[in-house]
Amino acid sequence: MPELPDIVVYLEALEKRILNQTLEGVRVVSPFLLRTARPPLSSASGKKVLGLRRLGKRICVGLEDDLWLVLHLMIAGRLHWRSRGVKVSRPRGLAALDFPNGSILWTEALSQKRASLHVALGEEGLHALDPGGVEVLDSDASGFSAVLLSANHTLKRALTDPRLFSGIGNAYSDEILFEAKLSPLALTQKITASEIQRLFEAVRKTLILWTERVRAEAAGKFPENVTAFREGMAVHGRYKQPCPRCGTKIQRIRYASNETNYCPTCQTGGKLLADRALSRLLREDWPRTLDELELLTSKRT
Repeated sequence: MPELPDIVVYLEALEKRILNQTLEGVRVVSPFLLRTARPPLSSASGKKVLGLRRLGKRICVGLEDDLWLVLHLMIAGRLHWRSRGVKVSRPRGLAALDFPNGSILWTEALSQKRASLHVALGEEGLHALDPGGVEVLDSDASGFSAVLLSANHTLKRALTDPRLFSGIGNAYSDEILFEAKLSPLALTQKITASEIQRLFEAVRKTLILWTERVRAEAAGKFPENVTAFREGMAVHGRYKQPCPRCGTKIQRIRYASNETNYCPTCQTGGKLLADRALSRLLREDWPRTLDELELLTSKRT
């Protein structure tokens, strides 16, 4: 799922192309995409783009008459800048937003159509779509700490909860926790004040660093290579590859369609975190440490 760094660079690319341009129309081919009936989508046609903003992981296109198109890409949704009137081909094509100078093509790679388009009126309409998470790059350490300690969750869940923190998802939460040298399963109300400060600094450092990297990769062009798995990531998507800090093999916890990647040496004191499915299957045979894992692996080979 595109997260804060990706959305920021999307917005920068869109501003260069559609700010002050007139939206000629929106062609929606997926019946699952549009999630609102009022105001009608047709009311956006013929209106000039006056501004763009990010709302969590959503892209908001502000039009005349205080009308907003709110695009949520979800896991597999992506935007592309194409020639005006580009064909929207199903099943991957969802919609196109047409402008005099080109079209935004909206695609989604997965068969489950999760991306969504809302039409909102004014700040009140936007507020109704806002999960409410704090903008970490605009927050100070005390504000961050207050939000983090407001409920007792694992650090992974807290960072990725849009009601707590804005714009952080599965990929960058892995990188943040690696930078902070904290376990993804550590409980928010059991970590120390110094660990909270370390986490706050890691959030800011990671998001700023990756925004700069994604921007540099786009190099002024429209960002086409938006992915959750990027070259240079320390742990995310690097299962069984060496940790760039200590050389230990990166481990993972799998759940549903996501996985959490971490370094057991740098983040969990050498302890292997239990993968729910595998630990239920293996029960007492589940390895608790890296040494036990290596012994189990060597027996199988």
